Amino acid sequence: MADEGSGFSDCSSRQYLNPLQLFEEKEIVRMCAPMVRYSKLSFRELVRRYDCDLCFTPMIISESFVKSQKARDSEFTTNSGDRPIVVQFAANCAKDLADATEIISPFVDGVDLNCGCPQRWAIQERYGAHLINQPELVKDMVRQTKSRVTGIPVSIKIRIHQDKRKTVDLCKRAEHAGASWITIHGRTSKQRTEPPSMETIKLVKENLSIPVVANGDIRCTDDFLKVCEATGANGVMAARGILSNPAMYAGYSVTPVECIKDWIDISLSLGTSFTIFHHHLLYMMEKITTKAEKRVFNSLKSTSGVLDYLRENYGIR
Repeated sequence: MADEGSGFSDCSSRQYLNPLQLFEEKEIVRMCAPMVRYSKLSFRELVRRYDCDLCFTPMIISESFVKSQKARDSEFTTNSGDRPIVVQFAANCAKDLADATEIISPFVDGVDLNCGCPQRWAIQERYGAHLINQPELVKDMVRQTKSRVTGIPVSIKIRIHQDKRKTVDLCKRAEHAGASWITIHGRTSKQRTEPPSMETIKLVKENLSIPVVANGDIRCTDDFLKVCEATGANGVMAARGILSNPAMYAGYSVTPVECIKDWIDISLSLGTSFTIFHHHLLYMMEKITTKAEKRVFNSLKSTSGVLDYLRENYGIR
């Protein structure tokens, strides 16, 4: 199976939906994080069925997107129901981000600058978390993008500094440049499993007038309610939590059978690749399978094999 939907060259402009309205209408805006390989069209359609308000594309490198039609077609896939959607770009140059935004703006509802990816390759290329120590560059990228494409929200997603004051300063500069909201993963670029800093997110929220979104260890309804109470955040963004339970925002503690059935229907209708189809099921069934069942399920090599296994062992058709 190969991913279907509309590749970039097949996209047509759609009615614009302003994500900022969500912050006005909802007490807590619930978001699906940009995830490499995983937050693609089919998964975005699934989580929207379970009360996710706003979805992000996987991170796209702006320079490649601008220069290559092949990159545009392979990296950005959408359809008429994929709303509202924010595209996330990795950029280290204001012109690249503004150019990429100008190209994609008729087909999305917002643009997000990745200032948080902690992977070594990203930092070496001066993308992601490298940018949290370049506040003037971030400010320039936001400002130039906003001036080039008026009306479209431009947000940033960051990791925090060890020194909270530096994080507040970065966010203030982004706000002054025109950022529409800021998503904060409450860990430094070197932290992985440490608890996210609610104190830092709260401090940023207290110093900004634009919406602030909390990210990090959002795994269930109780988590995002507690985080918003502790920080005053206007929204939450989930990654691993929503991978393992795409229905978490609808109040489910584990992935319900109906959600698995929905994933099968969506994947088959969109032609989702077997690797993505299978990997999502591995995450979704993580809490409802034994170790022995996991070993068998992990070894399956075809869509038909997966469907047969689910039918025979779980009655899922």
